[in-house]
Amino acid sequence: MSTVVRPVETHLVVRDGRSGGRPDLDALAQEAGVHPQLVRRLIALGLLDVVPGRPFPRDAAPRIARAVRLRRDLGLNYAGALLACELLDRIEQLEQRLRRYEPADRQRR
Repeated sequence: MSTVVRPVETHLVVRDGRSGGRPDLDALAQEAGVHPQLVRRLIALGLLDVVPGRPFPRDAAPRIARAVRLRRDLGLNYAGALLACELLDRIEQLEQRLRRYEPADRQRR
């Protein structure tokens, strides 16, 4: 089975207004501890929703780092690591919803 890779916008928002400023993509890659080309690949695979002209989401670097750890530690390919990230995010959302609806005495156990 082959993975379809979507093209990624190459012009991204610059954090500071000075010419020659570092693009968000490079800063994001540095923050996540990966090469910018890997960030482009993960974006193309759908890890992050990129809107041209807008900054990356706040959780972009941790999401990238998590996908890279899953790939390295579990031997998953990137598509599998991205699926695992989505499932882990969904579990976290469901746990947050559950905590909101649990009675206070049950939370203390």
